[in-house]
Amino acid sequence: MTELLIVRHGRTPANAAGLKQGTINTPQTYLSEVGRAQATELAAHFDLSGASALYVSPLERTKQTAAILNAQAQLPVIEDARLLEISYGQWDGQLNADLMAQYPEHFYPLIEDVKPSYAAVAQGETFAAVQARAKSFTDEIAQAHPTEQVVVVTHGFTVRSFAANVVNCQALEILEPANCSVSKIIIDPTTHEQHLVYYNRTATISF
Repeated sequence: MTELLIVRHGRTPANAAGLKQGTINTPQTYLSEVGRAQATELAAHFDLSGASALYVSPLERTKQTAAILNAQAQLPVIEDARLLEISYGQWDGQLNADLMAQYPEHFYPLIEDVKPSYAAVAQGETFAAVQARAKSFTDEIAQAHPTEQVVVVTHGFTVRSFAANVVNCQALEILEPANCSVSKIIIDPTTHEQHLVYYNRTATISF
């Protein structure tokens, strides 16, 4: 059995401002002081000693989060582009509130996030494409680490896509996980069957 411990990166100034970060990799999308504190708090409760490797998205905010979590364990760190955030295309870097006002038909008002139809308008990545690369990553990791625990540091939509693949739904039927939350998936390396053990656990529980 393969265990995937999937972490969303810590908070960034772009998160706080309500921007669509997508695949932007500028200082505004690096960890803020709050984000660093979140990662430090998680590290105090998150035991990596049983893991064999740490895989990260190539973006700075995930690498910064991973470095804080990995300070003691010193696991081998591997970057993988399949762990990138969804690319919102022309909407990357824009205010979510402004996009909702301009394109209300492409947003779910209840969760204030994009519908799949957004991709054609924004020339962005489709939900299906993100879920496909998450599945490709999961299948490959299960073969490479068939009896091991692996830590993954990635992004909000990508975390949702991992979970959506397990329960066979569209990514946005699962709400966005908190910054520096952990989700756990187990995989049978022979059949590739997956099970979601938990989703969106944080070091500090808030209600």
